[in-house]
Amino acid sequence: EGYSEMKTEYEKNFYVEKAEEIAARAQFDDNGFAKVELLPGVYDGGITSYKCFLKAGSTVSMEMYADKGVVIFFGKGAGELTDCDGVHKITEVAFYVPYMDKEPYEIHAAEDMEFVFNVVEMNQWDKAAFDRWHIRLPYFRLHSECVQYIQDCKGPNTEARMVLCPKWFGRLILGTTRAVGEGTVEAGHPKVHQWNYCLGESDFHMSVGYKKDNNMETVQHHAGDWSFIPAGADHDLVSDPGKEVYYIWFEHYTDEQAMEKM
Repeated sequence: EGYSEMKTEYEKNFYVEKAEEIAARAQFDDNGFAKVELLPGVYDGGITSYKCFLKAGSTVSMEMYADKGVVIFFGKGAGELTDCDGVHKITEVAFYVPYMDKEPYEIHAAEDMEFVFNVVEMNQWDKAAFDRWHIRLPYFRLHSECVQYIQDCKGPNTEARMVLCPKWFGRLILGTTRAVGEGTVEAGHPKVHQWNYCLGESDFHMSVGYKKDNNMETVQHHAGDWSFIPAGADHDLVSDPGKEVYYIWFEHYTDEQAMEKM
């Protein structure tokens, strides 16, 4: 289904935009850069996401905000990011949280690159929590540097890594899941919205709905696809034998008090 069919009241259990649909909307500027809003109009809770394309040999400096956060997922292509801490080589899936508008940075593509640029509005709770405690910014991590974790809803051979833990950066939580022939089978979380960005050689089923009502709907996911699961629905992200499931999951708490108790 295309993004144009989606509604703001979460009438569906999930929303998907396929990689080819996103790429078809990319319009490159003279500097070899294109930015496409993902699932426009679907989520009104303070997060806007963009798929960015940067051609090999090109350099871009992204927008900076004094009152909003930014989280970047580097999903495809090699390059480097330069900031106050020096030059960070992007040789695999990587993550970056800039320090608001306080420290500039630029991204240079050695190969054609694709990355997701998430802009996060901060309400009064977010700002107060950020002022009390937050991870040191700017924050850059290669995927292989992120700590592994174990979760009972994931298969025994599924690799899961945590990128942003609860309270590190407001109401956001961020991690990855990767496996062959298994994945995640998870009950719905009623206070957390979830986005998924597919990576690698992904070829897996995402089924979303309410199992007690026997109304699960399934879509096939591939590398570059983007999906949004509104808070509440059960969701399975599992691959067939010999196929890969590999995705970044990105979550946003809707309930500040619940987040505070974590």
